[in-house]
Amino acid sequence: MSRYTSLAISNPEDLIFGVSPKKVHCGNGLVIGNGLVIPEINFTLPTILINEANWKTVLDHYTSICESVIHRARTLEVPGLVIEFEQLPVMTMHPEWGAEITMLIKEQLDDFFKASGIPNALRVTVVDLRDADKPPLLRRGESWEHTRNAFELSAQAGADILSIESVGGKEVHDQALLYADLSGIVASLGVLAFRDVAWLWEEITEIAERHGVVAGGDTACGFSNTAMQLAGQGMLPSSLAALDRAASAPRSLAAFEHGAVGPSKDCAYEGPIIKAITGVPISMEGRSSCCAHFSPLGNIAGAMADLWSNESVQNIQLLSGSAPEAFMELLAYDCRLFNTASQSNPIALRDMLVKSDLEYSPEALMLEPETVIKIAGAIIGQTDGYLQTKAAIEVAYESIITAHKQKTLKIKDADLGWLQSVPQALESLPKNESEALEYLIKGYGQYFIPEAYGF
Repeated sequence: MSRYTSLAISNPEDLIFGVSPKKVHCGNGLVIGNGLVIPEINFTLPTILINEANWKTVLDHYTSICESVIHRARTLEVPGLVIEFEQLPVMTMHPEWGAEITMLIKEQLDDFFKASGIPNALRVTVVDLRDADKPPLLRRGESWEHTRNAFELSAQAGADILSIESVGGKEVHDQALLYADLSGIVASLGVLAFRDVAWLWEEITEIAERHGVVAGGDTACGFSNTAMQLAGQGMLPSSLAALDRAASAPRSLAAFEHGAVGPSKDCAYEGPIIKAITGVPISMEGRSSCCAHFSPLGNIAGAMADLWSNESVQNIQLLSGSAPEAFMELLAYDCRLFNTASQSNPIALRDMLVKSDLEYSPEALMLEPETVIKIAGAIIGQTDGYLQTKAAIEVAYESIITAHKQKTLKIKDADLGWLQSVPQALESLPKNESEALEYLIKGYGQYFIPEAYGF
């Protein structure tokens, strides 16, 4: 374990797209964070039953998708390319299926490199099946064995980067989120999720190192992106989603304390905080991910990106061509703009990306460079996951209030009413991890097993 006690990037002006202090070398000659923003294309199947009878059709889809996106990438002369293969649940439940698709994609990327010289890499994201058990067992059982074996076989089959969207602590976080229970939210993220990420990434890193591949990064997608989507539907305050975003950073940081080296996952909107603390390159998604979900972070998400992703798009036909090919073009042109700006005035473009979203959403404020540095600094000033999470949410709240007072952030009346209750809720947060665990056992004990988190 390595604990971060100082910031890799302490000056907001140095938080910029395409540049990371700790570059990642992977795949076919690809260097991430070395001055260029690289497209990361992600795709999935159209509606289809995945079984042995349809397996040839499934493989044909992935073959045609790869051919089309690689053709578009070569035509537009991208400076590099990452393909992310996000396994579907059945592909992790049958790890050999996921491995077969991994091998198929890797062979096409190898041929692409030989023919064009364009550096590239394959990220494989394994599904975290462990919440199939109720309550989740996490560290044992069939669901964990399938998940672990999927990493093993994917690494053997040609994955260059291993990632996951881990779910430990989500069984409690979801409940606390619905009640806007800040104590439950902070405890589930800072105690349960933090401990699970730490344990899980020891396992993933061991597999990655044994096979000579990169242990990429995690994401709080199942936590803060859930909050973001609920807020987008008016089901909870957007300010609560913003606080949740900040609070999710320590649990994602735990992956890097236990072996991950980046790039982080595209749906980890906590990525800028991770980048400030660790210096590793990050993948981000914004307007380019509208094919998969909506968000209030369309432009600002690109301000510090090293990989620029589309989240995921189904292989359906559009007027121009297949949807994956069309989104490959979208990403390529976005990256062309990033990289042209890098040659002249990157700060100007970065600040435009930030300013264009900032006033409309407290969630966007969590990605603003100065706020990122403040939250990151508060996190490294604490000694364990719970205290880091508690510090992050306290700084996030103060940042929202300050921005509103300075009239740089619009907050809806409904949010303002809820924010009035936050100081008392923050004052009532458990003081340490042991108190937080006791709070969870009393209030949410039916949803989780303490032993699954090493207690």
